Amino acid sequence: MDLNSLHRKELVEKLQSAGIKDKEVLKAIGRVKRELFVKDEFKKYSYDNIALPLNSNQTISQPFTVAFMTELLEIKPDDKVLEVGTGSGYQSAILKELGAKVYSIERIKELYNSSKEKLFKLGYNVNLKNDDGTKGWIENAPFDKIIVTAGSPRIPKQLLDQLSIGGRMVIPVGDEVTQKLLLVKKIQSEDEKDKEPKYKFKTYEDFKFVPLIGEEGWTISN
Repeated sequence: MDLNSLHRKELVEKLQSAGIKDKEVLKAIGRVKRELFVKDEFKKYSYDNIALPLNSNQTISQPFTVAFMTELLEIKPDDKVLEVGTGSGYQSAILKELGAKVYSIERIKELYNSSKEKLFKLGYNVNLKNDDGTKGWIENAPFDKIIVTAGSPRIPKQLLDQLSIGGRMVIPVGDEVTQKLLLVKKIQSEDEKDKEPKYKFKTYEDFKFVPLIGEEGWTISN
């Protein structure tokens, strides 16, 4: 076993000890080579449970956050998943390892280009788009699951509209310093099909994400 493989195994054990229970999520974390998604100068920290800097003032989330958000989504094979904020491509790779059909949007052209090249080289077939993620991807909606990897002042209505009935969304909502992680479930009973769907919300502890920039997020001047 090479050193990175050993570090991945140790990371999985740490995440399990920290409360991650979904065995498939843990296996996915154990398979994806995080060192390939971080900048060269930070590779030695690849398997520390910390966020690391990317270009354009963005970050790759700490492994616990990735695992926790993914676990909340309850990914099933062939789920159609929208990811808002491709970033390094690491979260996309985790979703693909779980058998999802991934549609990922990245606002920053530099990150879009680098993640597209990286994911292709690694054999991860991810549908990528360089655009404002707060608007979703209407041409491919609805989505079974939506994951937003940047902090928003509110839940974008266009994302709620593009979530399928019975679908789940995880999104950090708050100010520009800290956010609460929200799990949103979209529900509609058989006898309410002619009415507006309802939403159930569950709130989790504080997290810190880069700001979600876009039409239904923060403006760049913020």
